[in-house]
Amino acid sequence: MRTVVVLMDTLKRNYLEVYNRNTWVKTPNLTAFSKESVTFENHWVGSAPCMPARRDILTGRLNFLERSWGPIEPFDMTLPKVLAERNIFSHIVTDHPHYFRLGGEDYVQQFNTWDFYRGQEGDPWISRLDDPSYMPKDYYGKLRKQYQWNRTQWKTEEEYPTPKTFASAANWLEDNKDHDDFFLLVETFDPHEPFDVPDKYMDMYNCTYKGPYFETPTYSEVDVPEDALEYINKRYAALLTMTDNHFGKFVQKLKDLNIYEDTLIIVTTDHGYFLGERNYFGKNYMHMYNELSNIPLLVRFPGGNRAGERVNDITQNIDIMPTVLDYNEFNIPNEVQGKSWKPIAENCCYEREYALYGYHGLAVNVTDGKYTYFRGHNEENKPCYEYTCIPTTIRKYLGKGIEEKIEMGRFLKRTNYPVYKIPIENPSIIDNVVDGISYTKENMLFNIVEDYLQTKPIKDEALENKYIKLLMKGLKEMESPEEQLERLSLGKNC
Repeated sequence: MRTVVVLMDTLKRNYLEVYNRNTWVKTPNLTAFSKESVTFENHWVGSAPCMPARRDILTGRLNFLERSWGPIEPFDMTLPKVLAERNIFSHIVTDHPHYFRLGGEDYVQQFNTWDFYRGQEGDPWISRLDDPSYMPKDYYGKLRKQYQWNRTQWKTEEEYPTPKTFASAANWLEDNKDHDDFFLLVETFDPHEPFDVPDKYMDMYNCTYKGPYFETPTYSEVDVPEDALEYINKRYAALLTMTDNHFGKFVQKLKDLNIYEDTLIIVTTDHGYFLGERNYFGKNYMHMYNELSNIPLLVRFPGGNRAGERVNDITQNIDIMPTVLDYNEFNIPNEVQGKSWKPIAENCCYEREYALYGYHGLAVNVTDGKYTYFRGHNEENKPCYEYTCIPTTIRKYLGKGIEEKIEMGRFLKRTNYPVYKIPIENPSIIDNVVDGISYTKENMLFNIVEDYLQTKPIKDEALENKYIKLLMKGLKEMESPEEQLERLSLGKNC
């Protein structure tokens, strides 16, 4: 079985015509692909943001209940390694720089081969001691010297990392078109910030902005004037349109090679993003409203099963691993928490009661597709621990300065591998946000069928108790560390 997974970072569902007929953003190739695929309405994140989401995908398990942003663990059973047991070749082509920074260890190494295109965001690529010639003094948001140097290498559109990534994936298909068994992960950092894009794409959106330089919002409440807010939305839209353009070329390559019809093709993202909605920029520190958590999923099943249909089954990215294994006629390992989508393709019985999702150390969230429930933490946000063999995370090492409080033992049910149990004072993903935990203390319940935009919180004790029970069931079934119950003011035992 040939499998292709396309992962575009930071894909905003409400900007896609597939999900919003009234959008002003141009994504014709994703729209065209959706007509030949199944569109999933109830697809949810699991762990967020970037690396936690990728560990979900590669292991078929939720990362965020045990730890934050971090590496593949020695005891992880990953999709590429399981496929390799039957000589199914795996390859990843990516321009995602977080695989090669602290906390991103051993992801690409799971694959037989990997290909990486440099320069996105803060990737330490172009090495110069001097400031780049283009460093605006007047700007909004963030301005990275490193990125300003990196972008000097892209004279044409084809030299940008996303076009290079899709072109490399197309070349890989050309080289391997005669083989029936492979797993290809095509991953673009775009449309993640910085929203850097050739001018021709900005011209599509009639941009007349004359204000300060602005390509990367600061993760905060909106702190720019209205014209800058409109401008940054257009920059995101332009970058999304460029990404869509090269995605379309990649899909055409599959068709030209006559391997489109019998290939399993999955297109999704890791999370959404705020571009002014609810007066927020970015992600990570706020509650996981639908703008972040209800994400796009398009699946072209082999033979075009159910092509053009929309389904409401609850799904998550932890399902990718069991789906691929199922199509390759593998037994799904017991430790995998996701569910195969093959029954959906075949119009057979598929049952999933809920999706559980969140950031490590913040609120834990649950949905049954009708309601969403955000369960905030207690005032101290304790007890809170990370469980890991490799104590790296984004920007730092875990446990620095509290070494005497770190325990080591066999704390995880699924492995005898000893792990560190590291106390967390401030969740790693918001350690650069002032009073970050204050944003997610409140419990909130929404009816997302009648109130998809989640503007009308429900105060109904009986209904909330129903979703507390569903949340606790999810914590138990997903093998959450027991202290999560105490941290979430749910008691000490399920």
